[in-house]
Amino acid sequence: MSRYYIGQMSGTSLDGVDSVLMEVTADGVNMIASHHLDFPAQVKNDVLALCHEGHNELHRSQLMANQVAQLYAASADELLHNCHVSAADVIAIGAHGQTIRHMPPHYTVQIINGAMLAELTGIAIVTDFRSRDLAAGGQGAPLVPAFHKFLFHEQNKNKVIVNIGGMANISVLNSDGSVFGYDTGPGNVLMDAWFSCHLNGSYDEDGNWARCGSCIPELLDAFLQEPYFSQPAPKSTGRELFHMSWLLEYEPNDYAAEDVQATLLQFTAQSIANEIKKVKDVSDVIVCGGGAYNGELMKALDNALPSIEVLTSDDLGLDAQSIEALAFGWLAHQCLQGLPGNVPDVTGAKGERVLGAVYPA
Repeated sequence: MSRYYIGQMSGTSLDGVDSVLMEVTADGVNMIASHHLDFPAQVKNDVLALCHEGHNELHRSQLMANQVAQLYAASADELLHNCHVSAADVIAIGAHGQTIRHMPPHYTVQIINGAMLAELTGIAIVTDFRSRDLAAGGQGAPLVPAFHKFLFHEQNKNKVIVNIGGMANISVLNSDGSVFGYDTGPGNVLMDAWFSCHLNGSYDEDGNWARCGSCIPELLDAFLQEPYFSQPAPKSTGRELFHMSWLLEYEPNDYAAEDVQATLLQFTAQSIANEIKKVKDVSDVIVCGGGAYNGELMKALDNALPSIEVLTSDDLGLDAQSIEALAFGWLAHQCLQGLPGNVPDVTGAKGERVLGAVYPA
């Protein structure tokens, strides 16, 4: 009988598709293997263009949904090939798709042609995870806290799980089993954008360029006055707010470019730490997502939380880059089992809901 799930995620950073082959058990998940497929530069540029109003965007978004499906299929095929696993052994693929607009409470758009992905892979597809939560009055995000609880909760410990992708979000796992969380603000998105404007590449590996600069206190203070940070939860954000035009309003070109990069790194660390400090009796902070591999960012977060141990999920034997893909594989399992995938205290939905739309094999 089929026993595996595949989880697939492409996030705000637009670096590519993360795919994982996994098993779901009563005690947790077992990751068999992972695969990363880089987005071609043109795909990244075309997706970025769809994040804002533009000419003929309906037509362009549908063509891009097809292309995203093809990239997801290619990543899944390569993953299975590397593991010598047949598509017939996979119960379903949980495919997040690519967010191009996130505008709660009105709508959220993650583009992917689920029917095409099912046709290309021969595997049942579960996608469109956010819409049902939104229909129930929620933000549709973040969705990973339910999985974080499943994966990391321990009795007698209050933990905070930090996911740092393009945006950053926290999941607060209380020892009594209750969960809350929200998007804290930008993760890598502004650092990546500023880096790509000044140097050859798409991101600042290990924070090496930021390490060459010095934080600009008055600029950091100005960033932290952004009204989003004073909004009450539940809340979520994305490129609709934090993008290059937002940054340019603060006239960063008046400063040395590497100093701005250092300030943006501190901005991400401080905006996360400020929210964690509101939580009582935190025993552990566990960081996952691509930001976990930015040594300078991890150092800044550790310095901002001197009385709390800051770990990465890798320290616990769980690949930080794969956690979100694992989450969407788990959400596919939840959907097919008729089990809820959201946390109402996180998203603001009226109650628990089964998330996802199914395209049979």
